Amino acid sequence: MNIYWKTLKTVSLALTVLVSSLFLMSCEKDEPTSNTITDVVLQNNDFTILRAAVSRAGLADALRAGTLTVFAPNDAAFTASGLDLATVNGLDVNTLKAVLQYHVLATKNLSTDLPTASNTEVTTLSGGKAYITKGTGGVSINGARVVAADVAADNGVIHVINRVLLPPAGNLLQVAQGNTNFTFLVAALNKVIQANPAVGATVTAVLTGSSPYTVFAPTNAAFQATPFNSIDAINAASGATLTTLTNVLLAHVVAGRVFSTNLVAGTVASAGQAPLTVTLGSTVQVRGAGNGTNNATVTSADVVATNGVIHVIDRVILP
Repeated sequence: MNIYWKTLKTVSLALTVLVSSLFLMSCEKDEPTSNTITDVVLQNNDFTILRAAVSRAGLADALRAGTLTVFAPNDAAFTASGLDLATVNGLDVNTLKAVLQYHVLATKNLSTDLPTASNTEVTTLSGGKAYITKGTGGVSINGARVVAADVAADNGVIHVINRVLLPPAGNLLQVAQGNTNFTFLVAALNKVIQANPAVGATVTAVLTGSSPYTVFAPTNAAFQATPFNSIDAINAASGATLTTLTNVLLAHVVAGRVFSTNLVAGTVASAGQAPLTVTLGSTVQVRGAGNGTNNATVTSADVVATNGVIHVIDRVILP
């Protein structure tokens, strides 16, 4: 009899342990796995630089909360933008935080939710404006293309992009003034603005006003290949030479906010009414009538300003 009861107790204990284990396993199985935007970034090996940037900026918790859309640059996008892991780790934390927040919208927007239009204005988490284009060529934001759309997350959606977005550093004139590659261009603008009040007022309104414009901005090296090959030569311009310089500058400006993904091959009128010919291929090229067959190549596209966009070119456009 004692053996019977001992056996029964042993079996009962075993069944209790088994049922408890099954219950615990069931609970563990039923507990949902977290898949927030932060989790997606942490788990995707294409986001190693973004992962480090989010951590350094202290935004991991912020990207777990709310309902968000993130335009997420992958590692290739950081590399294409000249930003490696060491550069990211060396950035000022507040600057890095502002750059990352410029990639985030405080609403969930699947690709199907986005309107088919050019330059739909959106407000980012940083407070800055960005511009989304959706068309037959896909979706882009500030000229950066979406290479993988609608990556699902518990608290929103991720669209992978091929370039890092940089928030505007000011209006068109301020962006040019802040770039050491544009000292000749800024000198030319200052000369025209100061020498001819009527034309200068128009130029100032274009570069600092609220209406959007696109500037094809020649580098210092581009100016050095022209008769305006020094700051002294620019400052010495007068009479017919000053008129030429004015017309040259106006030939580099096009009305509207035209990102690289919005450019169309063909002819467009510049602010000076001189026609510009745009050629699209492996690179974007543009030329004026005075350039003959010599195209200026866009070497860096989509530099965003509060009132437009700048495309850096390697040759001065001649009307």
